[in-house]
Amino acid sequence: MQRIRLRYTKRGRLRFTSHRDFQRAFERALRRAEVPMAYSAGFTPHPKVSYANAAPTGTGSEAEYLEIALTEARDPETLRALLDESMPSGLDIIDAVEARTSGLADRLTASVWELRLDGVDVDDARKAVDAFLAAESVEVQRKTKNGLRTFDTRGAVVELTAAPAPGDPQGDRPLDSACAILRLVVRHVTPAVRPDDVLSGLRAVADLAPPVPAAVTRLAQGLFDEESGTVTDPLAPDREAVTAAPPTAAATASATAPGDGTA
Repeated sequence: MQRIRLRYTKRGRLRFTSHRDFQRAFERALRRAEVPMAYSAGFTPHPKVSYANAAPTGTGSEAEYLEIALTEARDPETLRALLDESMPSGLDIIDAVEARTSGLADRLTASVWELRLDGVDVDDARKAVDAFLAAESVEVQRKTKNGLRTFDTRGAVVELTAAPAPGDPQGDRPLDSACAILRLVVRHVTPAVRPDDVLSGLRAVADLAPPVPAAVTRLAQGLFDEESGTVTDPLAPDREAVTAAPPTAAATASATAPGDGTA
């Protein structure tokens, strides 16, 4: 009857949850919130949840997306609040919209990443970034289930900059030494180029090797706008469609529900 698209986060220590761990937590939240889920057919029915381009384990994110199918219409914001209350802190449901368009996954064509490099001087990071961007190709190797694979990282990188760290407001990584912040905009290509692949590329072209693992956070993902060079909100077309369309069954049900103060 209704499809809802949700944006959620992976923050703090919850960045180390695997995609399967999140799936289990989310399905428990669906049951706690008594969401009228649609289920798949067959001998082992599963709630109809579609996940889109999940971030790798160990990386934080402010922009993960999924879609759920319901058998009864619900107000998206009310549903979001109920689900958020049922999720662990750090796995936060921060946005919801009724799906009025097709192809959410097709609108996730690029990501904006932030990489915190503790122990790296910002001038060294900038020199490495300049060397990376000046190269026509930067090949790296990654171990896959089919063996070692070599691929180019440079072609997928739209933007890469380095800046000094402003400090850590949460205090879990105090700024008591050199620290550089990389901002990376990368296209979703095949094979996928991940932030750690770009770090491998920086090591290859400029011998940049952070003394501790980088803290990586996805800030946004969506459709890459070639004209403006920005990554746009993938839920915006659904919001625009909701605004332009007549009231849905969920809105009508909410307006005519008992106990609204009418005689």
